[in-house]
Amino acid sequence: MGKAEGRNQTPIAEFVLLGFGNGPELQPLLFLLFLVIYFVTVAGNILIIALVVCDQHLHTPMYYLLGNLSFLEICYISTFLPRLLASLLTGDRTVSVKGCIVQLYFFGILIAAESLLLAAMSYDRYLAICHPLRYATLMNGRVCCQLLAGCWISSFLLCTMVNIYTFQLRFCDSNEIDHFFCDFSPLIKLSCDDTHILLLFSFSIATLGTLVPLRLTLTSYICIITTILKISSSTGRQKAFSTCSSHLIVLTVYYGTVIVVYVVPTTNTPKVLHKIFSVFYTVLTPMMNPLIYCLRNKEVKESLRKGILKLVSFGNSYRR
Repeated sequence: MGKAEGRNQTPIAEFVLLGFGNGPELQPLLFLLFLVIYFVTVAGNILIIALVVCDQHLHTPMYYLLGNLSFLEICYISTFLPRLLASLLTGDRTVSVKGCIVQLYFFGILIAAESLLLAAMSYDRYLAICHPLRYATLMNGRVCCQLLAGCWISSFLLCTMVNIYTFQLRFCDSNEIDHFFCDFSPLIKLSCDDTHILLLFSFSIATLGTLVPLRLTLTSYICIITTILKISSSTGRQKAFSTCSSHLIVLTVYYGTVIVVYVVPTTNTPKVLHKIFSVFYTVLTPMMNPLIYCLRNKEVKESLRKGILKLVSFGNSYRR
């Protein structure tokens, strides 16, 4: 029996993103909240990129990877948050079918790239702590560029394969997406085509693009923690752990929210609660990353302090 049987076969040209409901009193508050979050996220990640580019002491593979993560977070949150802000401001929640799929496409590329990039950062910390004498040889500029290219190219290819089929789908009957952005699951439910093969294919791609990097990341940190525990000096253990504590916090926040949203069964979970979990995963995590790295990383804090002193010195000399 076809999926479309018994459903209205009139093609749909645009979707309506239901967002967070129709409460008029909440719209201005949500707009201001998400606007502040967007500004803080973009400003914080641009600050990280500027520090990595301008400070010679941060011209190492670890910080090149961090700079790429910050660039990714800016692109990631910009795929859907400006559209959400516009809908909260104007009340227009419609989005074309093609526009919705394009948003999903770039969102998928960036989320896959983030998983791979976090795995590359874990590998960098593994080499730095478990093989410190060989680190300069094993993780040089060429290897770092290869890892970055592999992250971006792999995520692009994986998501392109899925979206080739998604662009061919027909949508009919309901045009309402009960979410604040075009996520895969609520979008596919509106298709009047048979999507069983696409769902199986996308699940395989998602498993490859998420669980494989997660396994590599866990393996790296198991080796890292084992090596740290073998250090006899408590000062040495603290110093070794401090070099990867920021990244470990980011990993915990990232995969913790992903598991809550996509892995934990949500059949009996209210849709509002699921949207709140999605906000943590899609909006708050990109904002937290630069804050975590600035507050937990001594080299980044020192670079930020020097930058502020230079700006103050420049401002004082300009007034004179």
